[in-house]
Amino acid sequence: MLQSKKLTLALLINAALVSTAFASEQSESKGFVEDANGSVLFRTGYLTRDYKDVKPGTDTSSFAQTAIVKLDSGFTKGVVGFGVGVIGDASFKLGENGHTGNGMIPTHSKNNADRTKDAYDHWARGGAYVKARISNTTATYGTQVLDLPVLASNTARLVPEYFEGVLVTSREIDGLELTAGKFTKNQYSDQINSDGNQLDRAVVWGAKYKVNDAINTAYYGTDIKDRLERHYVNANFKQALANNSALTYDFSGYHTKWDAAADGSAYTYSHTSNDFDNLSNSIWALSATYNTGPHNLMVAYQQNTGNTGYDYGLGKGVGDGHQTVYMPNSYLSDFIGNDEKSAQIQYTYDFGAMNIPGLTWTTAFVYGWDIDVPADYKGNRSILATNDAQEREFFNQVKYTVQSGFAKDASLRLRHSYYRASDDYQAGYIGDTNEWRIWLDIPVKLF
Repeated sequence: MLQSKKLTLALLINAALVSTAFASEQSESKGFVEDANGSVLFRTGYLTRDYKDVKPGTDTSSFAQTAIVKLDSGFTKGVVGFGVGVIGDASFKLGENGHTGNGMIPTHSKNNADRTKDAYDHWARGGAYVKARISNTTATYGTQVLDLPVLASNTARLVPEYFEGVLVTSREIDGLELTAGKFTKNQYSDQINSDGNQLDRAVVWGAKYKVNDAINTAYYGTDIKDRLERHYVNANFKQALANNSALTYDFSGYHTKWDAAADGSAYTYSHTSNDFDNLSNSIWALSATYNTGPHNLMVAYQQNTGNTGYDYGLGKGVGDGHQTVYMPNSYLSDFIGNDEKSAQIQYTYDFGAMNIPGLTWTTAFVYGWDIDVPADYKGNRSILATNDAQEREFFNQVKYTVQSGFAKDASLRLRHSYYRASDDYQAGYIGDTNEWRIWLDIPVKLF
């Protein structure tokens, strides 16, 4: 027992010595006002989906303008520093368009069949937060945009998804970042109510560790009350090659265990089992990326196992705006079907090599197969229509970012997805779709 206590004390002393080997963030604070910063992002967004077989003629085009504001104070000086901040957005739709169903524009009531008349013409959302910092540990309470592999805010729509709660991030040991938090409100991008998703409680925890300049590792977990428990792991290795080239290997994976709903149903839609107390999914992926000069080439393989796909979940309270999928085969489709396997090839070119700095083009093709699809989505799901449904997506994106001048950092992004699936998978997922997204972002620094 004495030896154990000595060993514990030695480890604590060693950790303290390591933590003092680099500067404390709080000791370098310049002050509440001096470190403050404020910005506004003016975004014009257009998103349209042309459904083919499942919903022919359905128009889900949305065209809108927003201003996303963030005002963030510095920390007061002293052993413990305090600060405050505000984040929010104010938006309005452009033209007559009032179409919804793509996460862009909120509605007064999503129960009406005619959603056009229910769309908001203009709307505003947001909230405030307080923060405290001691040494290299920061605690933030209030409205936040999260970037965690197990609880991520959807930022791929006009405005971001918000969570309300507390998040603690600690970097006391060089190379190690620890995270823990609890959130009790969740607001999707197209919701007005600050708890529109009716989140009860989501507890998150995790760590990421930079072993050295070549190796990075991470683990995160979440427990969403009465919905699911999810775990995420990642390992990344970058191998330097000759002529400033590099080869990067990446492994990532999730394991999810779903709770059964109070009425005995399931919160996940793609399950192929009637045992709702034992619904689980494991999804993992391996990728390799070769980079040389302006060229970036990636190949990836992704696979699901279990009796359900990697689902974001249906119903309220799941705490996921459809961005918590830090996997390589994720575009319009995330290739997350029950038992699905998928492979991808992606290529990115930087036109800076042709004296057009700021312009990039990314193209990718993903093919998924071996998807289990139930014959009856409302009845006995253990009977399959097929165990070999397929899907495929051809993705292209062009983005230009202004490099200098009065419009520096303004960007225009044009994205297109061509998605097709086999007949048995049409009703169970997206359905054949052509999607366009156009984003014009103009950031303005206030102070």
